[in-house]
Amino acid sequence: MNELGKNLVDIGYMDTLASGDSPLHRLDPRAKLFTTFLFLTAVVSFNKYEVSALAPFFLYPVFLIAVGDLPSAYLLKKIMLISPFAVLVGIFNPLLDRQTLLHLGAFAVSGGWVSFLSIILRFLLTVSAALALLSLTGINSVCEALERIGVPRPFVVQLLFLNRYIFVLAGETERMARASSLRSSGVGAMNFRLFTQIVGHLLLRTLDRAERVYRAMLCRGFYGHIRMIRFSRIGRREIVFVLGWAALFAVFRFVNIPLILGTALTGTLK
Repeated sequence: MNELGKNLVDIGYMDTLASGDSPLHRLDPRAKLFTTFLFLTAVVSFNKYEVSALAPFFLYPVFLIAVGDLPSAYLLKKIMLISPFAVLVGIFNPLLDRQTLLHLGAFAVSGGWVSFLSIILRFLLTVSAALALLSLTGINSVCEALERIGVPRPFVVQLLFLNRYIFVLAGETERMARASSLRSSGVGAMNFRLFTQIVGHLLLRTLDRAERVYRAMLCRGFYGHIRMIRFSRIGRREIVFVLGWAALFAVFRFVNIPLILGTALTGTLK
């Protein structure tokens, strides 16, 4: 199996994780989805210079990973894989915002560095929570929850198709890359001309495969709605889960707990 095939298997590992049997796995997907939405809203609502106030929010993704018995090393690897995008978003802040915001001993820290650190923290919080949600729930259950809370059905169906047929597309790409490697005996890197030819053939095969898939779906009675087998309901556990975390998020949002603890500790030391 080449590198593309390994990545393909790795993508589907989250669906395997979602088949677990922890207390968080058994919660209604709508409760987890709504709680994560509240979490994301609270995290992104801070101003660009907030750093210490974001620290308590790490409790939520850590709780999901620990109680859900999720592999932290796997999730950390995924976060690091897409972290360059967050770095690119904020890397120019220190150059654009050079006004001194605070002093750390003899060092003056500009607002650009503070906002850059804030972006990285928000990235870690939001991505870790989203990955934990998908690992605990699965994309199919997430889409089911989206439809049941009123998200337009065409949007939900598109998400389901994207999740399903990204594997088909990746499989076709893997086979074409393997065939190219075998024909060249694995000698030398793929040049630009060969790459464009493979992409062109992949596009043609994708269009042909999409037409066959659509006709097969029509033959099986598809009319724009994908039915889910799993049924769930909102119970006492879901209500306690949502209200408990919502209360914590409200406290974390409006009370700077690290600042209060730091001030109290400094006063005690004096």
